[in-house]
Amino acid sequence: RGWPTPLSPLSPQVLAYNRRTFATVSQRLLVAVTPAPGGDAPFQGEFLVGNRDVEELLPAAARERFLQASAGVWGRGDLHVINVTSALDRGGRVPLPIEGRKEGVFVKVGSHGPFPPCLALAVSPQSRLRCHLGQQPLVSCNDTFAPHFSIRWCNLTLLQVQPDPTTPGPVWGSGVLEEGGDFQPPTAVPPRELLPGFLVTLLVPLAVAALLCLLLGHLMCCRREGV
Repeated sequence: RGWPTPLSPLSPQVLAYNRRTFATVSQRLLVAVTPAPGGDAPFQGEFLVGNRDVEELLPAAARERFLQASAGVWGRGDLHVINVTSALDRGGRVPLPIEGRKEGVFVKVGSHGPFPPCLALAVSPQSRLRCHLGQQPLVSCNDTFAPHFSIRWCNLTLLQVQPDPTTPGPVWGSGVLEEGGDFQPPTAVPPRELLPGFLVTLLVPLAVAALLCLLLGHLMCCRREGV
């Protein structure tokens, strides 16, 4: 249905279940999406938090705590959370039933300020090569996430979003024909010759039907036993 406006909010029904008792509960939420002040954040970074489940970062207090830790790394205070996604939705594996194992959460934050050099270094080709070899990535940031959030720096993604160009709308006139401008109807379409197409459409099926009739008659009359 598209994004709602503040005057026409959506009212989705959320169905949740308890992963231990498998009890289900449903609740209808009233969601109203409003444009972000200042427009969409052009600089977006997505962090993989390895020691959290998705439901642990959905409360506002947990997201605010993550934003404070992100601001310590980013060096800016205008960060805001764009998206929170479970690692299982990105192809992650279900953790073993061992105490302390978590699914992992992807948290995307956005800012109007450029990426700090330490984050740019973490996604550099040299750092990606070290991750591919099983070594520690090149991270020079002061890890303000620890000890509450364990960031997997090899899965860091930085994305710079370009603003969508606004296409100008149609220019409406006065609706009155200008003086001296006569209406010019479109030129007449030249007549088309439809006879060849009609003959092909009619004669080809008739010829095929005649051949099939001759073949069927030959098989039934001339291929009988004793003839």
